[in-house]
Amino acid sequence: MDVPLPHLDRPFDYLVATSDDEAAQPGVRVKVRFAGQLVAGFLLERAESSPHEGKLAYVDKVVSAERVLDPEVARLARAVADRYAGNLCDVLRLAVPPRHARVETQAAKGAEPPPEVTADRDNVAGGDDVAGHDDAADGDEVVGGDDVAGHDDAAGGDDIPGGRETAGHDGASDNDARAILTGGQGVPGSNPSATPGEMRPPDPTGWNSYAAGPAFLRALEDGRPARAVWAALPGEDWPTRIAEAAAATVRAGRGVIIVVADARDLERVDRALGTVLGEGRHVALNAALGPAERYRRFLAASRHRVSVVVGTRAAMWAPVEKLGLVVIWDDGDDLHAEPRAPYPHAREVLLTRASLADCAALVAGHARTGEAQLLLETGWAKEITATREVLRARAPAVAPTGDDPQLARDPGAATARLPSLAWETARKALQAGTPVLVQVPRRGYLPSVACADCRTPARCPHCSGPLALAGARDVPACRWCGRVSAAYECPACGGRRLRASVTGARRTAEELGRAFPGVTVRTSGRDEILGTVPEAPAVVVATPGAEPHAEGGYGAVLLLDTWALLTRSDLRAAEETMRRWLNASALARPAGQGGRVVVVADGSLATVQALIRWEPGWFAARELAERRELGFPPAARMASLTGKPEAVAELLAAARLPAGAEVLGPVPADDDQERMLVRTSRSQAAAMAHALHEAAAVRSAKKATLAVRMEVDPATIF
Repeated sequence: MDVPLPHLDRPFDYLVATSDDEAAQPGVRVKVRFAGQLVAGFLLERAESSPHEGKLAYVDKVVSAERVLDPEVARLARAVADRYAGNLCDVLRLAVPPRHARVETQAAKGAEPPPEVTADRDNVAGGDDVAGHDDAADGDEVVGGDDVAGHDDAAGGDDIPGGRETAGHDGASDNDARAILTGGQGVPGSNPSATPGEMRPPDPTGWNSYAAGPAFLRALEDGRPARAVWAALPGEDWPTRIAEAAAATVRAGRGVIIVVADARDLERVDRALGTVLGEGRHVALNAALGPAERYRRFLAASRHRVSVVVGTRAAMWAPVEKLGLVVIWDDGDDLHAEPRAPYPHAREVLLTRASLADCAALVAGHARTGEAQLLLETGWAKEITATREVLRARAPAVAPTGDDPQLARDPGAATARLPSLAWETARKALQAGTPVLVQVPRRGYLPSVACADCRTPARCPHCSGPLALAGARDVPACRWCGRVSAAYECPACGGRRLRASVTGARRTAEELGRAFPGVTVRTSGRDEILGTVPEAPAVVVATPGAEPHAEGGYGAVLLLDTWALLTRSDLRAAEETMRRWLNASALARPAGQGGRVVVVADGSLATVQALIRWEPGWFAARELAERRELGFPPAARMASLTGKPEAVAELLAAARLPAGAEVLGPVPADDDQERMLVRTSRSQAAAMAHALHEAAAVRSAKKATLAVRMEVDPATIF
């Protein structure tokens, strides 16, 4: 049932009336009386009898005969909830989209319009009811209960906000059928089915560049559960390679789920699938579609009219029939982390799903995360990489600016923002008629400024927030409260002049426009993300993740302000830097065609060395070894508890943590809260999650008013 209280996180038994016997099948939406209120839920199972010895109430209503909760997805949701110490109803909100009654009726009658694919960087939203459509045909409202009294399956006095007191289960005949319920409402959308087109004949040429590539495709065609970590080559047409792997799986009569980080990648994979599979064999789940179209496409998958589903992280829950392959591209992207409870990561959900369904899995990207490296070291997955000869032929030439030879030629390279090597490389690429990509970590103009005399950071005199400049002729404004400080005076020295502390993408574009007069300078970032740029002389300044693709590849890629990425106080700072550099550098032409990458950093750094040699595997193994020595994820498992000090202390006191668990902290958090960390070995991860969920249930049963945010394997630790 849709009751997000940890101590009620279990199925409940209800009776099904004879009139609802045909419609009440596992996976349908229902409404039941709980604590005197009408509560939404899903029917999980039908049985002839119940072990419950008390009286049972009837299912109040079967909302729709549409079986939207696939049994395989229900098992996955329970496993994910247990892994992340969460509630099943919270996971189901992410897995199943809100009902759109009109679309459901149209789909049942076959009145489905042709599919449309649009793109947006946002992920598929879930968990929010869409006004005017959720259960619109019935006019019912989903509400909670309050002060459950006498409910045989729940502790008396359970607090479910918004309801009344009631006597719980009503009497009923023991001969009636039994339904086991739980609840939630949810996320993605769906695409209408079209007449399947002709599949393209198998073409393994692209995968032949990788030593184990052809063997992986053969395993998929044979229906074997092959698991692999794929390091894509620079300049690789990775959407087509993924589409070819999907086609091999479809030929074996199995289904495929593909998860990408954002809508730009989704659009490319969607286009590749249409080319390789033909029309009508896949759907793309996207937030920009709107609630009606999203639900239509979800129904196409749940009714098994398509065998391949691609989308952003919400697609990981897609109800695909006979699942044979799950794919995640660029698993290190933070967009794969779900921001809603219980905060699962798409990679972990897909790997769990692969284990439960005994299907193949592919973790792919130009870079490699510590989690992917751990899969290789434990033997769960095999490596798919190219030989060094193939890599040398495909990779661009990479040069740092901070090594000894460069410093000897240009002593100012150690401090210059655009050293002479970077400027000369860009100039030659432009003269050759090719575009130049410049990656800048920060967006805006001057997101941080300081006193020009004493270098003291400039802060707002009202709220102490950082001051920034939005343009060359603008006055300093606070990034927190928005107030301007036209007459700013440094509190340390009294100076009134400001200098740049951090330079943003727009200021960089302005400087490059002066450095290369007559050359077109374009920006790609949050305000406007470019898709592609033509093969012509131009400078493209982009923030990480917004780099457009260039026809034929970039002649030069400049990686500026590398210190902003390398010096972040984050466990994954080096890993994230490596991922951003590799993704940008992969857009360059091969060295044999003049492709050059200049990284403004010291060549002795491990990240720079990995980039020069293009060895993401070596770097991931090094990172994992360091984390194993220090006891950091993924070598160990951690849980973060954030809340008021008394609430966190109460939860930890109630938690029966496994032997060997370490409690670290507290450290200050936002809003006068504190944060505690619990660390265990990987073998004790399930026990730790169970103990934390059990402790949360104890607090919930006691009607604790102060909330504690629990995150297992949090994205950030520091």
